[in-house]
Amino acid sequence: MTAPAKHLATYADLQRLHEDARGEIIAGELVVQPSPTPLHQSTIGEIYAELRNPFQRGRGGPGGWWLIPDVDVEFGPHDICRPDISGWRKERVPRFPGERPVTERPDWVCEGLSPSSALRDQGEKRAIYQRAGVPWYWVVDPQNRTLTVLRLVADGFVVTQVVGDSGLVALSPFDAVEIDLKGLFPPAE
Repeated sequence: MTAPAKHLATYADLQRLHEDARGEIIAGELVVQPSPTPLHQSTIGEIYAELRNPFQRGRGGPGGWWLIPDVDVEFGPHDICRPDISGWRKERVPRFPGERPVTERPDWVCEGLSPSSALRDQGEKRAIYQRAGVPWYWVVDPQNRTLTVLRLVADGFVVTQVVGDSGLVALSPFDAVEIDLKGLFPPAE
């Protein structure tokens, strides 16, 4: 006797979750995540704030990007992730991606690590982003106060930069404006 076929979750399964639930579908499996920690949310919020004016609004920078925090992005019918921040170049995606799930592949994603998500963010989700052809991936570790910039090349993602929590630095693909790294992380205890 054969085992029944495994149900591969789709966006319809995400829609059935309570509106306050944070869920993703990874390789057809529905993954419900706990709410992020204040450390995680503060760090991600600061990154979004640093990038939004110069890169989305064109204030003090070149503009040319759509930046959306915490939105469902469909990389395939059974891979629907919710990056902490996603970005699309306006030259490639001229209209604001206003529908959920967003079906256009992002040009950049940023994930903040937390104890409950670190393995998934650096493993399964990184593989999804790589297969989808996301050119840039930032991995932020609020606990260790580091930010890693990865660039997609023919063989996969390669680390191009790892920075800590001090100094001004230009980080690709947003290297037209320097970011104050100290301001990204809450004060160290």
